[in-house]
Amino acid sequence: MKAWPAFIGLGANLEDPAGQIERALGAIASLPLTTLVKRSALYLSRPMGPADQPDYVNAVAQVDTGLPAAELLTELLAIERRQGRQRSADQRNGPRTLDLDLLLYADLVSDDPALTLPHPGAHERDFVLVPLAEIAPRLVIPGRGRVSELLAGCMDHGLCRYDPPATVATAAALAG
Repeated sequence: MKAWPAFIGLGANLEDPAGQIERALGAIASLPLTTLVKRSALYLSRPMGPADQPDYVNAVAQVDTGLPAAELLTELLAIERRQGRQRSADQRNGPRTLDLDLLLYADLVSDDPALTLPHPGAHERDFVLVPLAEIAPRLVIPGRGRVSELLAGCMDHGLCRYDPPATVATAAALAG
């Protein structure tokens, strides 16, 4: 079976955003015909949409998958729903429990409204490019250029690396 590389953007700003990202990474790793290859650190960014919402926690994951691109997207949307995401047109760029974006799928270019690849705007957003450059600095976004070179022209969302505070359970486990 042929496996294709794909890159997934993860974002959340409601209901324990770092936990939402970690649970989503586990769910992605459990998808059929799919292997989680790499994942970035977590990053904190200001929202793109309405300013009266919490900052986002973001990450990027690389997978190798035997799923066709449309089927992978369907699986990602199902993970969002299981984690409480409710999509609505009037809440575009609004707060969310989880946002999973299929950024790239091999070198596939698609203008289909149901699946646009590469993901529109990914080449301009620091919360996509910085974690993407962390795990795949030589990656080329078809029609846009090398990730490491795109960083210079991307929009600033106040991105910074995010190390979530340890929970009481985590602190107790670390203490041994």
